[in-house]
Amino acid sequence: MYKKNTVYVVGHAKTSNDNAITEQFKLFFISFVIDTDLDEVVDVKSTATIDITSEFIKSMFLGQKFDRYYKEIEDEVKRRYFGTSQRAIIVAYKDAVKKYTEVKQRYY
Repeated sequence: MYKKNTVYVVGHAKTSNDNAITEQFKLFFISFVIDTDLDEVVDVKSTATIDITSEFIKSMFLGQKFDRYYKEIEDEVKRRYFGTSQRAIIVAYKDAVKKYTEVKQRYY
């Protein structure tokens, strides 16, 4: 399904205690499949408890560049996502970008 020029990275963050994600998963995770030639997100999945939430998060990241942290992506999350996991999405995104940067420096 995924080409050989893709990598898989996961970002994680804590969610608030009153969040269903905390009860079910303890932490919030977003997994990204990234095309290393283009530094572009080709697939996204998150540990949301409602399918539409996971799909909405995917829609914000799919096709985005991942070669560095983009404040514009954070701003889009703040402008469009008003669930209790808003901050966790941003933190998980930052964590994943950091991991991807390390992967690119080490292997590519």
